[in-house]
Amino acid sequence: MIQLLYALMIGMLVTFIFDFFLFLGIYLHYIKYYEVDLYFNILFVDNQNLLLFGLSTIFYGFMVLFLKSNKVKLIFLIVSFLLVSLALLKDYGYLLGEKIFKQSKVTLQEKKYTYKGDIIYSGRTQILFYDYDLQKNITINKKDLIR
Repeated sequence: MIQLLYALMIGMLVTFIFDFFLFLGIYLHYIKYYEVDLYFNILFVDNQNLLLFGLSTIFYGFMVLFLKSNKVKLIFLIVSFLLVSLALLKDYGYLLGEKIFKQSKVTLQEKKYTYKGDIIYSGRTQILFYDYDLQKNITINKKDLIR
């Protein structure tokens, strides 16, 4: 039983490290690029996919603890880390952020205004939106939108 607990703890640690570098790349090259007023911690916590995090925790934990070949473990962890670290490169970090957050050709409706454009980032209370007519980024409060 204690071995299962160790596997989960090791898996969580490895997954947290990978997640950190993934979200750091997105933060540096997508969030900062669009000047979104957002702290890294909020980005990290609000956009965590719990199912993927749980599966990664189980996978990496059991692989590290129960796989016999240290060489295979090391190679797999290094390759995984290198893939996640691609987000630290400017183009990949931006592309990854765009794939996760950007929603193209969206129409948002307020009481007085209708906005047509792209959602750059949707946060807890506000949406950063690129308006096609204004040709600039605007911030829209979620509470003002008509659902």
